[in-house]
This record gives sequence, C-alpha cells and structure tokens, in this order.
Amino acid sequence: LLNGSVYPKIIFGRTEVIDNTLNPNFVRKFFLDFFFEEKQNLRFDDIATMQLCANKLDKKDFFGKSDPFLVFYRSNEDGTFTICHKTEVVKNTLNPVWQPFTIAVRALCNGDYDRTVKVDVYDWDRDGSHDFIGEFTTSYRDFSRGQNQFNVYEVLNPKKKGKKKKYTNSGTVSTFLISAFYLFYVLPNRTQLNFTVAIDFTASNGNPSQPTSLHYMNPYQMNAYAMALKAVGEIIQDYDSDKLFPAYGFGAKLPPDGKISHAFPLSGDNENPNCVGIEGVLEAYFQSLRTVQLYGPTNFSPVINQVARSAQDVTDGSQYFVLLMITDGVISDMVQTKEAVVNAAALPMSIIIVGVGPAKFDAMEELDGDEVRVSSRGRFAERDIVQFVPFRDYMDQSGNQVLSMARLAKDVLAEIPEQLLGFMKTRGIEPRPALSSSELPELHRLI
Repeated sequence: LLNGSVYPKIIFGRTEVIDNTLNPNFVRKFFLDFFFEEKQNLRFDDIATMQLCANKLDKKDFFGKSDPFLVFYRSNEDGTFTICHKTEVVKNTLNPVWQPFTIAVRALCNGDYDRTVKVDVYDWDRDGSHDFIGEFTTSYRDFSRGQNQFNVYEVLNPKKKGKKKKYTNSGTVSTFLISAFYLFYVLPNRTQLNFTVAIDFTASNGNPSQPTSLHYMNPYQMNAYAMALKAVGEIIQDYDSDKLFPAYGFGAKLPPDGKISHAFPLSGDNENPNCVGIEGVLEAYFQSLRTVQLYGPTNFSPVINQVARSAQDVTDGSQYFVLLMITDGVISDMVQTKEAVVNAAALPMSIIIVGVGPAKFDAMEELDGDEVRVSSRGRFAERDIVQFVPFRDYMDQSGNQVLSMARLAKDVLAEIPEQLLGFMKTRGIEPRPALSSSELPELHRLI
C-alpha cells in the first residue's frame, strides 16, 4: 500500500500472507491520516500467483534426464529484456511441476497486460553453465486466462529448429494454476457532496482577447480562473459520485438580446446547467467567454440563492452542497448577499470564494465569519459557511502552477469538514452506521 502524490512515495505496509487460497480475506488494518483538502493518491499493487508445469522437455543430462528451471523476462521499451523472476530447480525430470510463486504485475510487465513476457527454460548444471532447452513468449493477459488449452506453450530452441527439419519443439509448458487479484477500495459515500461553480463575467476582468485580461485564454498556461477552478474541483470531485457539476456565470450580457444575467448556465442550457467533470466545466467556461459580453454588476446573491434552493430540499444529512465562486472585484449587492448567506447557513451548504487579480477584497472578509458571524436584519448566521481567500497569496514565486493550485486547494477546502459536521450537529443528525462487510465493495479478482 503506497501513498502517491507530488511528494515521494511512502510504503505504509503490506498485508499478511494467506496460504493456499484464491479468495483471500485480509484482516490486517492500516491507519492513515486523511486530509479532505489534499489529493492523496493510494496505489494498491496488482499481485499474481502462478504455478507452471512442463511436459516432455529435452533430455540434457548424460546420466539422467534434466534439472529444469524457468527464467522470466520483462520486455523493455527499447526491445531488450530484463529478468524479473527465476523459479526453483526441479531435479531429474522431463515433466517438472514448479512451486507456485507470487510476483507483482508491475514487475512482470510494467502494468501493461499485453506487453511481451519471455520465458527461458534451462537445465541446471552445478558449475553454472546451464544448458538452454528453449523459450516461449506470452503476455500477462494470456497468463491470466488460467488453465486452458490456450495456455500450453511450445518450448522452442532456435538452433535446433534451424538444424533439424523434423524438429517440432523441445517440450511444452502449461499454466497449471494462476490467480491474480487487485484491491480497489472506494471510501463509502455516506454523505454525497454536490459541487457547484460560479464564475465572474463582469467587465472589470478585461477583454478576454487581451493578455492583460484575467479571462485571457493563453494557449500555453491556464488563467487564474481556470487554475482556481481546477485546483478546488479536482479534489472535491472525488466526493461527488455522478461527476455532474452545475456551473454558472454572473454579470454578463447574454445573446441574442443582451439581457444581463447573474446566474446563467455555462452549458447554455437553462434546463440542464450540469457539466460533465471538471474538464467539462472548463470547456463550458471557455466557450461562454466566446459568446457572452462581459458587463456587470457583481451580484452574488442570485447564485447563492440558486444553490440554496437545491439544498433546502435535502436536509437529512444525505447530501451537502459546496458552492465555489471565483471573482475579481467588490460585491455590488452586499446587503442581499449577506441575507442569502444567513439563510444558507441553516442549510447543508458551504461557500468558497476565491478572489483573483490585484483588487482589494476587504469587503469580502465581512462574509468570512471566522471572527464575527455574518448578520442580516438582526439575524446572525447559524454557522460560519463562507471561506474567502485571495488567490495571489498562494501563487508560487517561481511560476509553478501545480504548486500554486495545491496550496490554494489545501487552504480553501480545509474548513469544509468542520462546516459539514457543524450542520449535522445543529440538526442532531447522527453518523450513519459503518458499512457491513457484505456492503463493502468486493475485491476485484482475475482468475
């Protein structure tokens, strides 16, 4: 079990070995620190267990038969081969049965099931000058079919084949048994996260066709809006099972009549604002830049209320809504926005606001109620549900966009778990029981 990220891989541990079974039930537990706001890649290595036997191999020993063993080679990109496994020697037989052995699929074929695997058959000699009996080639995909008529391989000796017209083979090797399994476990989604995006299309961002614009579509690197969207979205999408994300724009004039909208779907479909995956959101964002006219003002409340209407229909703890708003300037409808935030605080909902560009965002701090709860008309928000950050504070000085995005995501998402728990506690919603073993995803198994 390995942890993979932009940092070096760390081996956390290995499972116990369970002998003589094709259906192992591992019980060793691994305890890992989980960080909602970070991308933590876990890799579970594919493991194959093989057993092979041979029939009618060539006799190589003068006073006996042969002492055969197998050598497995992985093919490399340059056409060469690298040894990856050697079996034990079975003494004095032309029909050996080798002991089962276990090998990581990655070591056998670099994870490419169709990559050539070469197997040499030798007769062992005490002095190390082992006699070559023959060879055959296959692939892990063929191996994984298990024992059948297609997994009987002719052992061929090229020198003998070239010299003897009646030469057929130097014996055969069969896959007597093979089992392979890989562990693939997905954390059970006991609470479904629904992720929504809202992007500022006001004229203060500048003409998207000009390099000075915050919306400029540089063919070589992402603009700040795309970076913020991708940074947050790529982490939170793993908690949204259907990967369908409503995406809105605000502050633009829409074709054909130039009507100003503060909650228009980037998909262009008023009946279906969903985009498929974060890449789908990015595509819709870039397409909208080509079709709408940046205008104004910067009104937040329509989009917040739009998401709140969805959240108010599901308050049993089964779903939680996260709205990401990316903007370049000061909110124009602060009074209405504060009212919307106070109302949303009573719902299963959080709001992330990312400020891009050089503007002063002092007024935004009023919504981020870390010290003083947002209030409207004498009512205070039940919970602090807004997290505001200016993207410029997370930009890497060397221009490393990946690092900048990782820093941003880690900070803006850090409060989501506590905000979610805060809602559950205020509503008296108890954690759901853990999944029973029968409900857990099965081990995916190749046999």
